[in-house]
Amino acid sequence: MEQRELKRDLSNRHVQLIAIGGTIGTGLFLGSGKAIQLAGPSIIFAYLIVGIALFFVMRALGELLLSKAGYQSLTGIAEEYLGPWASFVTGWTYWFCWIMTAMADVIAVGVYVKYWFNIPQWIPALICVIILLGLNLLTVKLFGELEFWFALIKVITILALIIIGVILLVMGFKTDAGSVTVQNLWNHGGLFPNGVSGFLLSFQMVIFAYVGVELVGVSAAETLNPQKNIPSAINKIPLRILFFYVGALIVLLFINPWMELNAAESPFVKTFSLVGIPLAAGIINFVVLTSAASACNSGMFSTSRILYNLSKNDQGPSKFAKLNKNHVPSSGLFVSTLVISAGALLSKLIPDQAFGIVTTISAICFIWVWSIILICHLRYKKTRPQLHATSAFKAPLTPFINYVVLALFAVILVIMLFSDATRPALLLTPVWFILLFIFYWTRRKKKINL
Repeated sequence: MEQRELKRDLSNRHVQLIAIGGTIGTGLFLGSGKAIQLAGPSIIFAYLIVGIALFFVMRALGELLLSKAGYQSLTGIAEEYLGPWASFVTGWTYWFCWIMTAMADVIAVGVYVKYWFNIPQWIPALICVIILLGLNLLTVKLFGELEFWFALIKVITILALIIIGVILLVMGFKTDAGSVTVQNLWNHGGLFPNGVSGFLLSFQMVIFAYVGVELVGVSAAETLNPQKNIPSAINKIPLRILFFYVGALIVLLFINPWMELNAAESPFVKTFSLVGIPLAAGIINFVVLTSAASACNSGMFSTSRILYNLSKNDQGPSKFAKLNKNHVPSSGLFVSTLVISAGALLSKLIPDQAFGIVTTISAICFIWVWSIILICHLRYKKTRPQLHATSAFKAPLTPFINYVVLALFAVILVIMLFSDATRPALLLTPVWFILLFIFYWTRRKKKINL
């Protein structure tokens, strides 16, 4: 019987847009409202700091991926430089990261649909999961095309916001909230209206806004030309994200005094409504709805591939390595979808708290994954100095920048302890890692005894 393998049906444009689609989503379109309420205009600096830090994480990941042709996921890198335990814990944690992120996107879908229809949040959330499951069971190429168009809608929307914002700024346009002016950045309590504490507390949501930037690593097994496509994606995507995030936020704050933006609704919908463009608010709500669906789509794609790789590496049940006739890991996809649908249940049980809980857990787990990438890069540079010296895609400013970014991540975790909104999730998340270590050592003992 012929053994099926994952198909390399994603082109360069697919890979770049998949990474954008997984990153520019709910964190920006919905979560930025909460972040702005915490930090005020200083939120711009928070996005810049985290964006720059993640660019260095991506460069470290790129050098690692291209240092050896056999790497198909983050788990292979972790095993080579830190050992089997790191591969096991990181692989399952990365799956959990994307499960939490997809849950947040599903919850957001329910929030957006309520803009038009007064129905419980969990109903549209569940419908979204079922539709995306059906689409993901089809070919990899179809996924790439869907994600390409999803991402394109987001990019066009943000560009439209920036262009309209600049035009309104030049005109000195007046809204119900006042004039569109650069002075809105500092006229309402300064750049740090809630002090340094508000600025620091916003980092959790900012971290969540960037989750998925490393998705290009998970997609590595399905690129047509990794040596060319991965460096291209890594070099361009972080800069584009910085432009889209920072540019969009600056324009939002030109049009709206920061305190006018509600943490419970999308600041993009609010802004277009405030400007008074007919039907614009409804159109933008549709855009952010497709954005959440897009990010959830990326989550389903990546979690099924993570389970596939875990199974192939004997770190998970063997059934996850089975592919359907379309070369899609359908068993892993069904399991991931079932867990993601818990987001719809959370929307029913705790609709007001659900989004905050899952975004915090997601941010914490992604900090683990990004930290593992940096630590593996440090080990790579120390144990393979010749490879690093001759690398065609050498990560800059190492090892110094690795330690700086790791320190930043540690500070952000400490900050989460001081917020009532993030503390419970921060204290609960270690339970996941404890369970993983117990499971790993139990499996290891069984193998030794055999």
